[in-house]
Amino acid sequence: MLRAVYRALWWIVAPLAVLRLLIRSRRERGYREHIGERFGFARGRVPEDAAPLIWVHAVSVGETRAAQPLIAALLEARPDARVLVTHMTPSGRATSVQLFGDRVLRCYLPYDLPHTVRRFLRAWRPSLGIVMETEVWPTLIDECRAADVPLVLTNARMSARSFKRAVRFGAAAREVFGGFTRVLAQSPSDAERLTALGARNLAVLGNLKFDMATPPEIVARGRAWRAAIGARPVWVAASTREGEEALVLDAFAALALDDALLILVPRHPQRFDEVAALVERRGLRAMRRSTWGGAAQAAAAASAAGEPLPRDVKVLLGDSMGELGAYYAASDIAFIGGSLLPLGGQNLIEACAVGVPVSIGPHVFNFSQATADAVAAGAAVQVADPADLARVLGELFADKSRRVAMGAAAAAFAARHRGATGRTVAVLEALLPQAGA
Repeated sequence: MLRAVYRALWWIVAPLAVLRLLIRSRRERGYREHIGERFGFARGRVPEDAAPLIWVHAVSVGETRAAQPLIAALLEARPDARVLVTHMTPSGRATSVQLFGDRVLRCYLPYDLPHTVRRFLRAWRPSLGIVMETEVWPTLIDECRAADVPLVLTNARMSARSFKRAVRFGAAAREVFGGFTRVLAQSPSDAERLTALGARNLAVLGNLKFDMATPPEIVARGRAWRAAIGARPVWVAASTREGEEALVLDAFAALALDDALLILVPRHPQRFDEVAALVERRGLRAMRRSTWGGAAQAAAAASAAGEPLPRDVKVLLGDSMGELGAYYAASDIAFIGGSLLPLGGQNLIEACAVGVPVSIGPHVFNFSQATADAVAAGAAVQVADPADLARVLGELFADKSRRVAMGAAAAAFAARHRGATGRTVAVLEALLPQAGA
């Protein structure tokens, strides 16, 4: 009964979803492109292409970046195979282009209707499907099972909050989660909740995000920016979400360090102009990364006389893609967004890997295990609100030895948890046709 209701709701929602795409395209044009793919109309593969196809679903930017080491390892382990990466957002698709170029195929995942999913599976003929973290689509699971396509929930996580919601559906939830061929969980607590929801063939392999390596050239770019910024206290508020920037600016005002610089990096690029206007209304001089790039790049060469960042600039707006690691490398302290409001938090592992002390808000239900482990390792401090954030920032800026110790602890924490990619590839390879078969 619940399944029939779910599918009926999709029939109602699908036209509204297209309307929403068109509305969102006013701010991000990519939403009006490739709409047919969202209904399974994709060019797909030519019939004579018999190579195994590994399909990886990564919703948006964060999931695509998290999947990067896994996709790279699969390309290396199975050079005979093709890799298809599906997304739900234009920014996720653009990130895939940036990371992999033409080494992978890509399209949007269709809406969760039986005929659209069947059309997608017929067009691409995947040998193996991999969905990341929390992507649980009942019809997709059913249709993959009917088409005999192994579907693996990889880097799987299940927060206590999500578990409470899912368990209300009883047998229906157990049927959905039991439909995965394998479930590869991040942590024992994730595995326990997923097992209670009916997941089978489950293994705990760790978090793939620990294997995300910031390219050396990106770290070097951040160090060059720092040289151009000069000897000022610098902190970055990374991956902030709507409504959060105002709270970050409240903390910045309460910090009351005249010479401090805030690097403010909104998570979604369509909000750059909105955030710039907010900073201007607060009476703070801001500069965009996109307009300051020439001076920062010039500062990378010791012999070049690049213009430093003006001292009266209080906020550097991170309006670029693919440079989050550089923003971390340019900062003394990182604050991870999505956590001052009940949004679930964002990934703190990349900041730790760069060796930056981390602060994060109270709402981290999407990253509870990684956050708890980082705090326990001395790599991160959890704050309660903007006032508490200002207090912690002030303490860390006043105590360089503590900052250095936290940064070292953060790098060690990230290094200690690496290795999930290799373990995951070993499991996935066993589900693929043998090379040459």
